[in-house]
Amino acid sequence: MWPKTGNETEPPQTKALRLLFFGKDRSCLPIKIHDNLPARAVLEAEGVMVMRETDAIRQDIRPLRIGLLNLMPDKIATETQFARLIGATPLQVELSLIRITNHVARNTPMEHLISFYRPWEEVQHERFDGFLVTGAPVEHLPFEQVSYWDELRRIFDWTQTHVHRSLNVCWGAQAALHHFHGVPKHDLPEKAFGIFTHHTLAPASPYLRGFSDEFWVPVSRWTEVRRQDLPEGRGLVVLAESPETGLCLVDDPLCRAVHMFNHLEYDSTTLGAEYHRDLDSGSEIKVPRNYFPDNNPARKPENRWRSQAHLLFGNWVNEIYQTTPFDWVETR
Repeated sequence: MWPKTGNETEPPQTKALRLLFFGKDRSCLPIKIHDNLPARAVLEAEGVMVMRETDAIRQDIRPLRIGLLNLMPDKIATETQFARLIGATPLQVELSLIRITNHVARNTPMEHLISFYRPWEEVQHERFDGFLVTGAPVEHLPFEQVSYWDELRRIFDWTQTHVHRSLNVCWGAQAALHHFHGVPKHDLPEKAFGIFTHHTLAPASPYLRGFSDEFWVPVSRWTEVRRQDLPEGRGLVVLAESPETGLCLVDDPLCRAVHMFNHLEYDSTTLGAEYHRDLDSGSEIKVPRNYFPDNNPARKPENRWRSQAHLLFGNWVNEIYQTTPFDWVETR
């Protein structure tokens, strides 16, 4: 389906632009990101269609507005990973990078943050079709001891009035479930680290459309959310889990959110980089399981989760498009 224009039929000028930019194939609409964002060069080299801001404004199409609250230390790598996946869908997407207002990121140049990120307090009066909250390296802390916890709680509440669909990842998913449903997180005796098989439990879910019965997922966390802690009567549905690492995907219709505790967005080399980082810092860390061929860190890992990552994010974006109002005023 062609992105919504507010009219039942496609205007002639829209059709002309569509044919000019994309020919007859509607499956290659681009993602709109800042012209100078480092992710642009990476995505273009991979064949992801990235639209210039100057071209986007010429189209008579309302793009899906998706915000990314990036809590990860390496923001440039993280924003590229998510942009790659939401930019591979057949819809025009406008990605907005958002940060915690008063938290100073230590691993990303301030120039990058100033150039490409907006503090949440500046966007809190805006509305988004989709919103992503990433993980954060604060798993060992109780939620209430995280320095930006109060603002994050306000952001979660704000998603209930200003966001149509949310996707929370890793610690962001744990934090959302704790905030909305009082679900605790539990420390693990050792880090869940590697590539693990997961099982599809709700194949009829629109978010799992096209998924295999069994699929691989990168896992990298020191804590977990347990199935027995999910409260009854709140509509929470477990979509996928692993016999080794537990819950992976939970649908939360009450909050119009999906919670993913693992990392389908990871690059092929991300777990390896984490492993060598921890080794260099002197931390005790085991080789990520099922990741390096023959468990040999000298060998190049094979990506066994890329297709499922594209399926999940494509399904999420499609579900947003199928259900989001053209004009937010219609429903709010």
